Amino acid sequence: MSANVDQNQRPPYDQVIQTIADYVLDYRVESVEALDTARNCLLDSLGCALLALRFPECSKLLGPLVEGTVVPQGARVPGTNFRLDPVKAAWDLGAMIRWLDFNDTWLAAEWAHPSDNLGGILAVADHLSQRNLAHGKEPLPVRRVLEAMIKAHEIQGVLALENSFNRVGLDHVVLVKLASTAVCAWLMGANREQLLSAISHALVDGQALRTYRHAPNAGSRKSWAAGDATSRGVRLADIALRDEMGIPGVLSAPQWGFYDVLYSHTNKDMATKAEDRRQFSLPQPFGCYVMENILFKVSFPAEFHGQTACEAAVRLHPQVRNRVTEIDRIVITTQESAIRIISKSGPLANAADRDHCLQYMTAVALAYGTLEAEHYEDGFHRSHPVIDRLRDCMEIVEDPRYSREYLEADKRSIANALQVFYKDGRHTEKMEVEYPVGHRRRRAEGIPLLEAKFRAALESHFVPQRCARIFALCQDQAGLEAMPVNEFVELFVG
Repeated sequence: MSANVDQNQRPPYDQVIQTIADYVLDYRVESVEALDTARNCLLDSLGCALLALRFPECSKLLGPLVEGTVVPQGARVPGTNFRLDPVKAAWDLGAMIRWLDFNDTWLAAEWAHPSDNLGGILAVADHLSQRNLAHGKEPLPVRRVLEAMIKAHEIQGVLALENSFNRVGLDHVVLVKLASTAVCAWLMGANREQLLSAISHALVDGQALRTYRHAPNAGSRKSWAAGDATSRGVRLADIALRDEMGIPGVLSAPQWGFYDVLYSHTNKDMATKAEDRRQFSLPQPFGCYVMENILFKVSFPAEFHGQTACEAAVRLHPQVRNRVTEIDRIVITTQESAIRIISKSGPLANAADRDHCLQYMTAVALAYGTLEAEHYEDGFHRSHPVIDRLRDCMEIVEDPRYSREYLEADKRSIANALQVFYKDGRHTEKMEVEYPVGHRRRRAEGIPLLEAKFRAALESHFVPQRCARIFALCQDQAGLEAMPVNEFVELFVG
């Protein structure tokens, strides 16, 4: 037989796909800590979504593709009166959750925001609950949403531990699409073959480039990319539930598979040697690890690698606020990842550019003692020239220990330090913050602040009586878990 003829023997599904499918189908969530953290994550994510509705650049993208469309048993979009098909509802909620860069974070070899998956999870669960009721069946309880969140967090987070998509130019929303596809197919009742098919289609899809997160192309697509990914997960799950065949060797197929096409090489030369072919690493079994260790953004709507820099800046603000014009230089000591993705000089073109700039976010926090989403808007930037003057004074330095402990499993620090030097030769102390308030090591301090963040988000959108009702319900773990999803979502309509 000619060596140029493809051997058309259909392989079994790649092992990574099988491992994900078996986890989603068979794992039983029993961790009290994971369920409690998932409850807080649910509330925080919905709070972020409500806050995003204040911004026209977000709200203009929401709603049906065809105005006036009526969708019986359609999924509701929290904070609005939209009732949409689950795919578009997932897009809308996913975009709202991510818009302000204020939802949870996972940092490892890859960076991720696992609560992005809630767009698909809640849309599917709300639709299924309404459909079940219409057919005389039981609606899904919120407990099922929490379990789906835990599993989606775990898939996205464990794959991020040692697999760096950013190193080959791909955006981390590939993991949102993958996790959303898997758990949404599970919510829909997929059997193993359907689930394997769904996951394979998520991997064979075209994957997003990271260029919209980086200079000189940073822009608002980064705020809706996760919504796009989680909605695509819903669509692919639906396709698989219709018994569409899968692509078993999507990862490992020579020349045409994910590993060879997108993952094994960082330049134009294909990796031809077996040892050059990079493959996914799963360094630990799937469980509840990621949800239990998730990072909450409690204080600042900003890219997470700069959170501790902002915290240090706020602490130094009382010493600096009356001496801003006397500053000679500002030294930010940080980790390698922060330098690689959010250290920028030169003009910043838009709000999305600014909230991914370490220097900008630190300058605002240092000058004004706070950092809010409105501080990234064009009007604020134009009227406060001191921000760019402070940026021009900044020096960025890597601390190898910060970079090392950022990746150590027992630490996962996200350290930054800040020191201000004046023209007269004096200087502040070096203010170091190694763990942000949203870190697991600071849970006791962080959860009350996270609850206050959620309460403020509710108050920005609903009347006091409804805010009090929602907040009280969400404090009751058992009561919330037992509540039908459709009734829970109804609380957030309008």
